[in-house]
Amino acid sequence: MKTTTINMTTGSPVKHILIFSLPLLLGNIFQQFYNLADSIIVGKFINADALAAIGVTSSITFLFFAICNGFASGGGILVSQSFGRGDTKEVKNYIANTGYIMIILPFVVGVLAFFLANPILKILDTPKDIFEDALLYIRLMCIGLLFVSVYNYVSSILRALGNSKTPLYFLIFSCVLNVLLDLLFVCVFKQGVFGAGIATLISQLASVILCLFYAFRFNEYFRFCTKDLQFNRTVFIQTIKLGVPLSLQFSLIAISCMALQRVVNAYGAVAVAAFTATSRIEQIIHQPYQTLSAALSTFCGQNYGAKKNDRVLNGYRKTVLMMLIFTIVMVPLIQIFAEEISAIFVDEVEVINMSAKALRITSYFYVFLGMIYVVRGILNGLGDAFFALFNGIVEVIGRFTVPFILTAIPLFGLWGIWWSVGIVWFVSGFTAWIRYLYKKNQLIKLIP
Repeated sequence: MKTTTINMTTGSPVKHILIFSLPLLLGNIFQQFYNLADSIIVGKFINADALAAIGVTSSITFLFFAICNGFASGGGILVSQSFGRGDTKEVKNYIANTGYIMIILPFVVGVLAFFLANPILKILDTPKDIFEDALLYIRLMCIGLLFVSVYNYVSSILRALGNSKTPLYFLIFSCVLNVLLDLLFVCVFKQGVFGAGIATLISQLASVILCLFYAFRFNEYFRFCTKDLQFNRTVFIQTIKLGVPLSLQFSLIAISCMALQRVVNAYGAVAVAAFTATSRIEQIIHQPYQTLSAALSTFCGQNYGAKKNDRVLNGYRKTVLMMLIFTIVMVPLIQIFAEEISAIFVDEVEVINMSAKALRITSYFYVFLGMIYVVRGILNGLGDAFFALFNGIVEVIGRFTVPFILTAIPLFGLWGIWWSVGIVWFVSGFTAWIRYLYKKNQLIKLIP
């Protein structure tokens, strides 16, 4: 049987990163369609309030997913380093022990999140006219937390082994299924926000079933013997040590987004709808940066495990160049077509105009957003747990302070929300770059 893994420790870094990134980029875009389909169909076929109800839950559900996905990412990093060392037994042990965490943790977090959803929405000062729909939607997402977490775990392991194509195929299927079910439940059965949530749950369940079946059937590293499945205390602790900082990083970023969401909520349903539209669009903008980060993380993990630090640094430099090219293309497009892009989500002119101006503001800072992702890719691949936690703390401090300061200044007012987003990107990107320079010097010293 043909192997489904790719060894990145030899050959062109640019070729490996691009070949790995392209299917991953398509996969991430299709994954965003889960939310985009809900947003477009709900915004167009129900109203802007329904769109706001879904949007207001994004930062909250991101928090719950982040707690679990940090461990999936940590396990993937350790697997890529073991794969680079050529240690098959260790690879399987990491996969199995990370799997135990990824079954128990999302179940516990999902139950807690289901019951905490109501008080969290109140703390965020969610507008009364969208509160009930928001509560319903977030609880449906809590039920699907196990599906999303297990899928991300399997996908993370497959990517760590160099396989970014297979998760794409399952995401395409589940995306198409999600859109069809959205149309069925929202447009035909008139189930509103509830129908959009059910459609997402079913499509998430389908993707995790297919991904698990493929992994156990076709990937040689998922074929375990009894010894591979034994609990390994050392491996488990290593996974926890890396997974906890990554989880905290993602969680702190989610909490900072919740703080920003509270500021937005204070401006009413129109602002919430505009913020939701811009957030959905920016999720698409994030995808090329995110895929380059994931590709670089796998590339660096394998080469760091193989002690090829010169290839690690070369891969970083090439990825920065690719990031800059994408940024140069995207900024003019956003500046010119902001209204047309915003109109994809809603018909209300007031919301479209607000969203368009907001997009133009944040586009000035895309290069710093890209730097965050590229630096995060190399440092995560090196297993730099300190950076993961520190980066999350920086974003929390920024989002807990800058939005409140800027919106209180008459010159900025409401628009301080989006200026603060860009400023936080700048600060986080700069501090990440400083950390990279420190790690770079360490790597250079180890090059023979």
